Amino acid sequence: MSPRLSTPCADELPEVVRTLASWQTDGSPMQLHPGDLGWHLQQGSDATAAAVRTWSLAGELLAIGMLDGPELLRLAIAPTAQQDDHLTHVLVQDLGDQGSGVLAGTSACVEVPNGARLRDALLSYGWATDEAWTPLERDLDASIADPGLRVEVVGPELAGTRAAVHRQSFDGSRFTEEHWHTMRIAPGAGDSRCLLALDAKGTAVAATTIWSAGLRQAGLIEPLGVGREYRGHGYGPAITRAGLAMLRELGASRALAATPSANAAAVATYISAGFTALPQRLDLRRPS
Repeated sequence: MSPRLSTPCADELPEVVRTLASWQTDGSPMQLHPGDLGWHLQQGSDATAAAVRTWSLAGELLAIGMLDGPELLRLAIAPTAQQDDHLTHVLVQDLGDQGSGVLAGTSACVEVPNGARLRDALLSYGWATDEAWTPLERDLDASIADPGLRVEVVGPELAGTRAAVHRQSFDGSRFTEEHWHTMRIAPGAGDSRCLLALDAKGTAVAATTIWSAGLRQAGLIEPLGVGREYRGHGYGPAITRAGLAMLRELGASRALAATPSANAAAVATYISAGFTALPQRLDLRRPS
């Protein structure tokens, strides 16, 4: 028997998220996280399920991918299957075939966890390295400094403000209050909190969302943004520290984040908040 490729329906998303959460163990490489699916849920459960691909064998999920657009798959592989030759072979075939229903287009990329056998296998089939990302992690057993500013947990009454700060932080963002509500109530959203930082005048200046994967599992801080006109005042590291404290309160063992390596300011923000940069992870581009 070979691992079977499929696309879940919306009702199956919670189980996919639970399985993905169980893979976020200490010592495992950074890969697709339940929070990535959670953020995608702003588009609704049906759209998120349609963007997910799973590979399973005898009812056991072995790999889970999320399409971040038609030409980028962000992939997670079960810790026990990352060196599995059979799964690797199936993934190579499905990722390389434009007609498999996974990656369309001629310039498709895949995000593969560092250390997985799949990475070397794809390179041997002519895939090329592409965008560099910097994964970062923070041990939550270590002390966390006080944020030094007012931080609010976002509820329905602050959803519009949280959405506005996100749009101010990311060029081209269309994130709205409606997206926030859709994301929060969708099945499979998991245990998360949105945080909003306010300056001394009570102006919302930064926002982030933290995602738990369960007790003693790795949590995620994503996305993190500071309004364009408020940058350079330490608000980014401050709200990051608040996110770390919240993740620890939810029982996470460590915090994860990732940013394009070219975004030096973002890397510096996380390091300032106590994160350690891990070896770069390079996306892989399919040969045309």
